[in-house]
Amino acid sequence: MNKTFAVVLIILALGLIAYNVTMVDFENPLKGDSTIALIGIVASLCAIVLMLIFMTSKKIDKKLKK
Repeated sequence: MNKTFAVVLIILALGLIAYNVTMVDFENPLKGDSTIALIGIVASLCAIVLMLIFMTSKKIDKKLKK
């Protein structure tokens, strides 16, 4: 997996977060579709963190091989 693909996945996850924020009913966030939107936000945040960890590990691996 190269850096461009990782960046594209991060951008897609940010787009999903933006979409899911619009779906949350802030007066009642744990009822109905708002719960699903919150789960989607958390899942997207997890994907972003995983991709950042992956990119950092690739940088470390690259420095160790030199």
